[in-house]
Amino acid sequence: MEEMIIRKFKPEDRDSVRDIAWETAFMGESGEAFFSGKEILADFLTLYFTDYEPGSCFVAVSENRVQGYLLGSIDCRTLGLTFKDKILFGLLIKFIFSGGIFRRKNLKMIFAFFLSFLKGEFNMKEVNKDYPATVHINLRKNFRGKGAGAQLISAFEEYLKGKRVKGVYLATMSSAAGDFFRKQGFSLINQYRRSYFCHVSGQDITVYIYGKKQKTAIFD
Repeated sequence: MEEMIIRKFKPEDRDSVRDIAWETAFMGESGEAFFSGKEILADFLTLYFTDYEPGSCFVAVSENRVQGYLLGSIDCRTLGLTFKDKILFGLLIKFIFSGGIFRRKNLKMIFAFFLSFLKGEFNMKEVNKDYPATVHINLRKNFRGKGAGAQLISAFEEYLKGKRVKGVYLATMSSAAGDFFRKQGFSLINQYRRSYFCHVSGQDITVYIYGKKQKTAIFD
């Protein structure tokens, strides 16, 4: 295998990042399992990072191809406000006029999310005060277990140090991924049961929230 390179995200990586997001959207498997509409789901998962905070993103490149990514934000509150004010409405319009809202698979997903909301499953403890940054990492299936994930996190943590960010958190639905993140120094902060994928997986899932405090640089 060609040498792996970890580097900052570039605009020309955008399509590859979106492809990987779709390929890995459901616990490492394709988003096709629960959603019909690659472009809409890729927008939802990656648009803020690639278009509004690309400087906080990194990619793993091997064999002249982007094999994985780390999408990060140094301030979750800014992320949330930007998504609400600048992305969400356009995403909804695109979803409606593309016909995605009328597809059976998507209607099931919308209904499942609505029921989950009514059950109060989206009520989560605030973590932004201690862990203002967030990160989302995914690798192509045939590129896992080769050390890229650890190197992506290391690069992001060096970046956070320079930005004087005191902590970072992430969410995962995979217990196996939790083992990996613990090896990178993350600790389990909270976990929540979710029912919105019951119609796909046949059971509730658990969302695990991991966090890590960061050492900050004395000088920028």
